[in-house]
Amino acid sequence: MPQGSASVVINRAPDEVFALIADVTRTGEWSPECHACRWVGGATGPAVGVKFEGDNSASIGPITAKRWTTTSEITACEPGKVFEFAAEGYTTWRYELEANGTATKVTESYSYASEPGMQKFLYETVLRRPAAMTKGMQKTLERMKAALEA
Repeated sequence: MPQGSASVVINRAPDEVFALIADVTRTGEWSPECHACRWVGGATGPAVGVKFEGDNSASIGPITAKRWTTTSEITACEPGKVFEFAAEGYTTWRYELEANGTATKVTESYSYASEPGMQKFLYETVLRRPAAMTKGMQKTLERMKAALEA
């Protein structure tokens, strides 16, 4: 099962960091891949079982290789501790928060069930998708840190 993680320490309390992460409507401000998110099904905020859509794109250098929209469902939502969702029931994204003095260590991770055959080869070897996802998580966390510490 491919997986990856990235971490950063943000000089803010866990509840403040959680509020930023769990407001998925702001994801486009941080993520290099997900450009916009919106609550669906009448939802207005995070809770287990709530769904949201995300508009994404993946690039190879300056070329956009793919654009897509996902529907995600929140699978864990503990303020100040953890925010997790499953995108299309396929990739699980998780944010774990740990108090670190007056700061918060945030670890973002992903995992997904790998598809066999040619699709796996293209996705994981040719496109090096797991490495790109890990790099994107680090960039996302650094942008969140910069915004919260500004």
